[in-house]
Amino acid sequence: MSIIVDVNKYLSLDSAPKHIKDYLSIEVADHAYLPKTEDIKSDWVAYIAAPAFKLIREKLGKDIEAFASIGTGSGIDVLTGIELLGAKRVGFTDLQKSVVAAAAQNVRNNVKDFKSIEFEFGNGDLLQPLQNGKRKFDVIYENLPNVPLASNTKIEDKRNSGHYLEKRVEPIPEFVHEQMLDLHYLALKQAKEFLAENGAVYSTLGGRVPLNAFIKLGELAGLNSEIFTYSWKVQAEPEDVISGYAAQEKAGLGPFRFYRASDLQKAFASVTVKESGSRAFEIEKSLDSVKLSANAAYEAYKQGEIIGHTVAVLKSSTR
Repeated sequence: MSIIVDVNKYLSLDSAPKHIKDYLSIEVADHAYLPKTEDIKSDWVAYIAAPAFKLIREKLGKDIEAFASIGTGSGIDVLTGIELLGAKRVGFTDLQKSVVAAAAQNVRNNVKDFKSIEFEFGNGDLLQPLQNGKRKFDVIYENLPNVPLASNTKIEDKRNSGHYLEKRVEPIPEFVHEQMLDLHYLALKQAKEFLAENGAVYSTLGGRVPLNAFIKLGELAGLNSEIFTYSWKVQAEPEDVISGYAAQEKAGLGPFRFYRASDLQKAFASVTVKESGSRAFEIEKSLDSVKLSANAAYEAYKQGEIIGHTVAVLKSSTR
């Protein structure tokens, strides 16, 4: 299906976009994540990644050279990296060939001057499709799924972008698996070989586990990690996702944490993006008395309550 995206509205820009078109024409492949352009607060790129990218650009004080996205989906995250970070070389991957092909077309068709951008892309596992390229990315962005596919489901069966194939050959620490952070761990392990000298990986992580689990995730992957930004969002595709966490919780993983959206709204009412990272643990503590297990959240959702979760952008680097 095709969607039209008003860039000023989607990225909350103060002026016309510099590097990408004012209105994006995005073709979303059958198996790719569908951007929530009509509900910005439910959209990962617009509501979580874009504010983080703006803060990265502000802290660096200059445009970056190279940007990569792991599991790009429609390619709208790559276009956001080009616009907000000024990336001149972009790399992107996804598991399925049809998804990457559509993303490549979307990126090329929606930049103002595609000849000024160098592209590297391919389908396959995490960063492996880019291993024969230039590497040395200043920013590597990932928003990978946490919930494994049911054993009787194939990745090609439907729009399964919120799930992943659980069977892996790589060793995964028990702690990481218990927190359902397998793919994030593997991405960080691979990313060490793809970072520029002062580059960093920015992992967008639904805060359904404690923040200290994210810091430990980076340590176990051999990187130095910190909470870069901290925010919240309404749970997208709640029936599918919350029930998936509830099932994993019953199987002995977790426990996981969700919140009523009204409680999250109160906790974050006076928090700016810039200060959110340094205040993350303080905010998490303030929410402790109102957290819900995955099973409790699923029951509340079925009763008509709006359920959300916190979101951390984890910055990980080699120094």
